[in-house]
Amino acid sequence: MDKVVIFGNSFFAETIYFYLQHDSDYQLIAFTVDESHIQSESFHDLPVVAYEKLEKYYPPTEYKLFIPLGYERLNKLRAEKYYNAKNRGYGFISYISSKADYHNISVGENCLILEKSIIEPQVTIGDNCILAGGNHIGHHSIINNHCFIASHVVFGGRVVVGEYSFIGMNATIRNAINIGKENIIGAGSIILTNTEDQAVYSPGETPKFQVPSNLIHI
Repeated sequence: MDKVVIFGNSFFAETIYFYLQHDSDYQLIAFTVDESHIQSESFHDLPVVAYEKLEKYYPPTEYKLFIPLGYERLNKLRAEKYYNAKNRGYGFISYISSKADYHNISVGENCLILEKSIIEPQVTIGDNCILAGGNHIGHHSIINNHCFIASHVVFGGRVVVGEYSFIGMNATIRNAINIGKENIIGAGSIILTNTEDQAVYSPGETPKFQVPSNLIHI
């Protein structure tokens, strides 16, 4: 049973703690954050230690890390922490919900895949990726390193997502599409052609109706 230290002390870290506590065999040992972000000495009855001094308390020969940071700076913050910890000798766990549906897939380290995800055969997911709940990832798709896929995204088969990309809720990617590196695909987007690196897509917000709700009969 791997002994695990979770990076973070935010709402997201709290959510990850719940998943690992109730749906994994990992032994949760502590939390770690940058020293400037320590708010208390404990979090969920586990110690919080300065990331800069992590080896002093939890050496990489005995403990593994999980760094479930969000998509800040197009996943660059999570990648920076991941590479820093890797260079310091730490290994990582990945968590796939027991309520995800997947078959014959390859998943890298420090990945998070939440419940109700459907991942078809021959899918490859790189290192340091986050897939929120309810996604449908079509067969033979490739999600490269450091990507964040929000909830209820749909991929057709053979989609390739470039590293450091973010795909928002309810986006739809047609089959055999290549998404460039560092893309932002906004919520509700429909992508039918290949995208360039650093492209941004957003269908925009639904406009407000000009009649107030008290004058509409439903």
